[in-house]
Amino acid sequence: MWSSMTSPMMIVADEEAEVEEMPMSKAKRKRNPNDDLVEAAENFLPHFLKFYKRFEEKRPVMLLDLQSQKIYAYPSKEFKAELSERSQVMLAADYEKGIAKNKIVVFVRDNETQRLVSMLFDYE
Repeated sequence: MWSSMTSPMMIVADEEAEVEEMPMSKAKRKRNPNDDLVEAAENFLPHFLKFYKRFEEKRPVMLLDLQSQKIYAYPSKEFKAELSERSQVMLAADYEKGIAKNKIVVFVRDNETQRLVSMLFDYE
């Protein structure tokens, strides 16, 4: 059975997925506002793939919490229910595309800057 948003299926401890956070200037963020979040997700990609594989048959949505540097795996419906309407639309589109193209849906959340970004990665 799937767990709720408050208790995800898997949490990766900081020491298992330690990646240095790169500081970003405000000027650079204005030009490419989410490049730092994409870079963070790319740095965690081996960890996403490792833990996604444990729940592969359930096709979870992966979430990286940037501040805690933890990865969570959520059921797509439960994750979607916790999102804003705009983010729900983004998730639905990404999730359908991901299933069709054998990709995993990854969200990166940055609570300090109040950003949530989704992306797709190849699942191999």
